[in-house]
Amino acid sequence: MTAVLRVALPVPLPTLFDYLPPEAGDVQAGSRVRVPFGRGEMVGVVVDPAAEAAVGTKRLKRVVEVLDPYPLLDAELLATLAWAADYWAGAPGEAVANALPLALREPRPLPATGREVWGLTETGREAHDGKRRKGASATLLEALAHGPRSAEDLGLALPDWRAASRRLLEAGLLEKSMVEEASMPAMPAPGPALSDEQAAAVAAIGEGFGGFQPYLLDGVTGSGKTEVYLALIERALAEGKQTLLLVPEIGLAPQTVRRLRERLGVAVEVLHSNLAEGERARAWLRARNGSARVILGTRSAVFTPLPEAGLIVVDEEHDPSYKQQEGFRYHARDLAVVRARALGVPVVLGSATPSLETLGNVEAGRYRRLVLRARPSASQPTRVQIVDMRAQRLDHGLSPTLVHAVAACVARGEQALVFRNRRGYAPVLLCHDCGWHADCPRCDRPLTLHAGRRRLICHHCDYTTAVPAACPSCGSANLSPQGQGTERLEEALAERFPEIPVVRIDRETTRRRDAFGDMLDGLREDKPAILVGTQMLAKGHDLPNLTLVAIVGVDEGLHSIDFRSGERLAQLVVQVAGRAGRASKPGSVLLQTHHPDHPMLHALLRGGYAAVAAGLLDERRLLDLPPYAHQVLLRADALGRAEVDVFLAEAHALIGEPKELRVAGPMPAPMPLRAGRHRGQLLVEASTRARLHNFLRPWQQALAGLPAARKVRWSLDVDPIDLY
Repeated sequence: MTAVLRVALPVPLPTLFDYLPPEAGDVQAGSRVRVPFGRGEMVGVVVDPAAEAAVGTKRLKRVVEVLDPYPLLDAELLATLAWAADYWAGAPGEAVANALPLALREPRPLPATGREVWGLTETGREAHDGKRRKGASATLLEALAHGPRSAEDLGLALPDWRAASRRLLEAGLLEKSMVEEASMPAMPAPGPALSDEQAAAVAAIGEGFGGFQPYLLDGVTGSGKTEVYLALIERALAEGKQTLLLVPEIGLAPQTVRRLRERLGVAVEVLHSNLAEGERARAWLRARNGSARVILGTRSAVFTPLPEAGLIVVDEEHDPSYKQQEGFRYHARDLAVVRARALGVPVVLGSATPSLETLGNVEAGRYRRLVLRARPSASQPTRVQIVDMRAQRLDHGLSPTLVHAVAACVARGEQALVFRNRRGYAPVLLCHDCGWHADCPRCDRPLTLHAGRRRLICHHCDYTTAVPAACPSCGSANLSPQGQGTERLEEALAERFPEIPVVRIDRETTRRRDAFGDMLDGLREDKPAILVGTQMLAKGHDLPNLTLVAIVGVDEGLHSIDFRSGERLAQLVVQVAGRAGRASKPGSVLLQTHHPDHPMLHALLRGGYAAVAAGLLDERRLLDLPPYAHQVLLRADALGRAEVDVFLAEAHALIGEPKELRVAGPMPAPMPLRAGRHRGQLLVEASTRARLHNFLRPWQQALAGLPAARKVRWSLDVDPIDLY
């Protein structure tokens, strides 16, 4: 048989594609190629340059062009991607496409990997010395007065420097160059002395350098997990190795980058979706050629090439945002462990509230647990108090106890955080005369009132409509918002404390780029303020003057049908509470609830997250739930309910006698209608991963062949983190 190229193409099909080699040029596994596909062309990645053709070569098309002088994906990454596509039941071409930045999925030459460096010209130095410029231009000239600096350094020091640089470049005061070597680093800054616990963790992980071992760094909020990461990264740098550090959200990246660059004194590459695509591609290529030594990124950065890998760190490993919820549904934390094993390096999973899956791996002896229980900078432990709302008259959902605590806090010149994990003004707009309430016509769920924008918005599908002047059902003007979102709490607190800045931090107020970072920078001053925020504020942010955290809406997580709700509520409470008292001032936390006797709240008070997690693990073991069982969720949606029901019934029939499997459904999804589409699901569970995957592979192929499959959108979610 003739040898052909086996190519991964970014299409949702469970197969690779065979092509004849190009007329000229050498092709290696991991290289991008331009190929004909259908009536057009696509960019694919060669997986096997010498495969045996499955069909006659006369039926095969020829590769049009080889795009790269060298492979972009090495053997380790190609093998890991193949494993990941198989494990998460993804299309192999989509898995490979996920590994490339968007700019590298286009049929263009590779961008230059040089670093952008800015410096003063002679004229610029004269302008600086003569103080001939003012405002942002003068600030930029001053920043460059002591020598050229990289664009990355300038971006950290002066976030809005670009506009001034264009003006000064046109005036001949600045010059820009591209250098291939590492951008000029500042000298590394010494860090604080490590505590005994931190030093022990660094020593234990350091012993594992050069080999694969997963570590759970289980440290209470404020215990200095980042200092442990920094010490380990310094060690990797000293050995000439690369480090990949994953964080769950873009919001955590800027402050982490600043801290890493200041301490390590080297360039830190950043990979996340808010980055310009050209910039992202260049950073990815610098990691690929080994010149990038420290790579920081969100979920998709787990696919970064690491030819000289030394260490992988996953911060806030419990965070659900590490799980991709559309398309190729991988979990970045789990993939980081798989990559560490393939690369032969240690992987550190850090959290104050470890996921039950990770704790299950510790229990099974697969992961090694290192504990940090002290908060080096905190003067004393944070005090937690349950506020019984049943006997109190509420003002916009705030109890008198909570309001008095906020008043006392700001009177001391300190800051308070009122946490409500629901944005908008109110979750329901109700007519008091007839009972009508505003529902989303596409989701059959209440629309959230956003008073500032005078809009009703569906938080599930983004449907938006104007607030009616009168009830559409009875014509009454007696429309009333029910419940509280962050916008309503902001209004109530601003009215109650007119002399104190009230800052709301949620998706609405942080749409502008850099808005989140600017708000946090303003709150680092030693002045009183009241923050109102959602889970954006739950992790990773140090505000030294924040001493009070009041959590509103605890009850919603106590009675959910989702078996993960207890774990998530405990994690959220502990993470939010951890914002208080991180510096020298003592902190306190108020949990406002109608269920002050709930056992989980008392377990949190008595034994912290560890006690809650131990109890939840016992429950999961008794009920055969993850991490003691393994799940795959088949989701389907269509414009008609009948199409969904028929497909799921046929999918269920394919299972036959379940034997060692457990099957739940077919059933409507917990949210049966979303964005105008009817939704249903089928859950399959097994006691071991091997049993689940032995069933899954043939079932997936059979599902694709069902006639009803063409009338619905369907997907398989292996290890789902929610059932919605």
